[in-house]
Amino acid sequence: MMDEMQKKQLAEQGYAIFPNLMPPAMLAEMRARVEALYKEEGDRAGQEFKHEPGALRLANCVDKGEIFERAVAMPEVLEAVGAVLGPEFKLSSLNVRTALPHNGVSQPLHCDMAAIPDAGGYWVCNCIWMLDDFTLQNGPTRAVPGTHLLGRLPDRPKDAHPEEVKITGKAGTVVVMNAHLWHGGDANLTDKPRTALHSFYCRGDKPQQQYQKRLLRPEVQGRLSPALRRLLALDDPHNDAISAEVAVTSGFMK
Repeated sequence: MMDEMQKKQLAEQGYAIFPNLMPPAMLAEMRARVEALYKEEGDRAGQEFKHEPGALRLANCVDKGEIFERAVAMPEVLEAVGAVLGPEFKLSSLNVRTALPHNGVSQPLHCDMAAIPDAGGYWVCNCIWMLDDFTLQNGPTRAVPGTHLLGRLPDRPKDAHPEEVKITGKAGTVVVMNAHLWHGGDANLTDKPRTALHSFYCRGDKPQQQYQKRLLRPEVQGRLSPALRRLLALDDPHNDAISAEVAVTSGFMK
């Protein structure tokens, strides 16, 4: 389902943009569920992950609504993730991040999980679901195209990079990013929050960022289809062994 330009962009630049990938009804449902979760969880929001200055988070979202189950298994997204990671991959985590108004905070440039490609190639891929418009001013993702090819972490992560770009788009857009790309959330300079869902996938032989089998309630696990169970590695003894004690949450949130 990817066109040639998207394939080329993902391979060479490290990310591909899919405008309007979320149908309007799906976008509205996801926005409503995220808003409800922020109200329900209050100060507990994001406790399964880690708090970040200048931002609000929700974590363990597969456990919190059928809309999220549909999102992580969306065929167009899985095709693009497979182009990065190969045929054997799994969901690593599913989180929401809201850049707060006038937060004055830019994330340092990082690779997710501080990951460097290994002998098996790339092993992390992150998908950014724009629930609000991403503009130049409201904290879009900044990225340095082509840095996924370098095989190393940024050496001056807190500085603006001379080749960095800001990834913008309308709500409903999904960006699939090779997460070895140097990237980070920019500061929100506006008086409104900016929210995105992040579906993060890893290669099958690597640990999950958030161990899904432990986090998902039994009633949620019980209703999942075989395909979703495979995607979440719920019946994978090797994943159980390598994911249960993961300590690294991100390339900059350790």
